[in-house]
Amino acid sequence: MDDLAISVNGVSKAFKLPHEKQSSVKGLFIGLFSGSKTFERQQVLNDVSFQIKKGEFFGIVGKNGSGKSTLLKLISGIYTPNKGAIHVTGKLTPFIELGVGFNPELTGKDNVFLNGALLGFSRKEVERMYDEIVGFAELEQFMDQKLKNYSSGMQVRLAFSIAIQVNSDVLVLDEVLAVGDEAFQKKCVRVFDDYKRNNKTVVLVTHDMETVKKYCSRAILLDKGHIISEGNPTKVAEKYSQLNENSNLVETKEYSGDLKIDIHSKDHKYESGKQMKVELSWPESLDVDNAGLAIYSSLGVYVFGANTTIDKVKISNKNHIMYNVDLDIGTGEYFVMAGISKGKGIDEESLGRITDGPRFMVIEKVPKGE
Repeated sequence: MDDLAISVNGVSKAFKLPHEKQSSVKGLFIGLFSGSKTFERQQVLNDVSFQIKKGEFFGIVGKNGSGKSTLLKLISGIYTPNKGAIHVTGKLTPFIELGVGFNPELTGKDNVFLNGALLGFSRKEVERMYDEIVGFAELEQFMDQKLKNYSSGMQVRLAFSIAIQVNSDVLVLDEVLAVGDEAFQKKCVRVFDDYKRNNKTVVLVTHDMETVKKYCSRAILLDKGHIISEGNPTKVAEKYSQLNENSNLVETKEYSGDLKIDIHSKDHKYESGKQMKVELSWPESLDVDNAGLAIYSSLGVYVFGANTTIDKVKISNKNHIMYNVDLDIGTGEYFVMAGISKGKGIDEESLGRITDGPRFMVIEKVPKGE
């Protein structure tokens, strides 16, 4: 049909997950010819079908692990399906991993030209857009500094400012509103408004149901690789909320061997500017010298980190430590990483590590009286 921008027909995708990592060519060959199964098959998407019309603002929502990002990468041509077919009409630009191709040893200015070239722009085209890119990112005084001296937020703002210059028929966006602080996020919202006015086809993955209800004309809800709701974005958003309320994701404790994380929250939501209590705990039998945590945005951007060694904090309790984290960060979804270790320096030994811990949402402050 001439009015279709994207057609997804019976798409399935699975990955092979190795049980053990082979660190040498010899080990790889032994695994190949030993006859033993060293991997398991993970079915991420199963017989997914839907269509997106030209000019639609289409939302894809679901819990972590439901297959959202895999679906975006299939639509973008990064992955190929094991079964089924995807057809895209027109030029598609994916905003999935902002800043891919940045060189930390180059200046911000050099990285603008480098990233612009990767997106298909000529040098003259980047020169014409340069002032607008820098102005949008609000980084005028930092462009002659090396990128490695930028904060993670500054890097993402620069990457997003370059990416929105692309004039495409179809835009694929993965949690773009998780970048930067609240002021920069409002700029991102204005970009969304421009997309709608210009009748661009937009595919958006987000955990922010207010964004889905405000911008999307239609949406789908994924759960365990299947579409369980499709159509009106408000109804899909309500179904998503019900799914979360009825799932064990409300549980705030995450385990990795002997290490546990508890973010002491009932609904995983905090107002911007409030404090979040994060408790790390482990068996008393472990001799822990260092305990630390880090907060990352859903895009994998580092936001905050602390550990007892750097902060010169003595672990007074044998089996736990509590951190009070100030959430003076932008609204959006975040997750916690944590680790405990014994010894210091070259003698340090990891005793436990969690790389994908509890997820939580930071929401706008509720005005007084409401």
